[in-house]
Amino acid sequence: MKLSIIKYNAGNIRSVLYALERIGLEATVTDDHEILKTSDKVIFPGVGEASTAMKYLKARGLDRLIAELEQPFLGICLGMQLMCRWSAENNTECIGIFEEKVMHFDQNVPAGANQQFKIPQIGWNNIYDLSSPIFEDIEDNSYCYFVHGYYAALGEHTIATANYIQPYSAGLQKNNFFGVQFHPEKSSTAGEKMIKNFVAL
Repeated sequence: MKLSIIKYNAGNIRSVLYALERIGLEATVTDDHEILKTSDKVIFPGVGEASTAMKYLKARGLDRLIAELEQPFLGICLGMQLMCRWSAENNTECIGIFEEKVMHFDQNVPAGANQQFKIPQIGWNNIYDLSSPIFEDIEDNSYCYFVHGYYAALGEHTIATANYIQPYSAGLQKNNFFGVQFHPEKSSTAGEKMIKNFVAL
């Protein structure tokens, strides 16, 4: 199997490589269009800031390439957010695979509702209402590891929900494109199973 990880200026690539190694898989880290086009699966990880990441992707034509890929494609954390239409983080137009908007936890929250919550959310939270092949044999309310101050709203592409201040999309899917807000590479048994499910698609 030819498995690729998109190389761009957003972190956590190393932890994804380690997670794949734990299940006996190797991946190529690349921004080469031909390698990405001919890969069996593509992973789009990310930790960082939306507008800076989008500038890097656009400069290399990766934003257009990503939208045209037809093989199973997985965005993680910022990677998933960049697959949405727009992010409130520096008013960033994103790739637009998913229609959902990315908002900051401070926005559109009832007065006083966020006083007991720290932003960004860092730590374990449960995911529920799971409805996708990538969550096969993963129990509702499984705990996964999150690090984020922005979230994708619930919408037509939501395949998993989490709740922090308000419910939001813990996972999105449209056709061959999948995204998760949590870090499966850091999410113990549930995260490892989700990666295996994605690779098996």
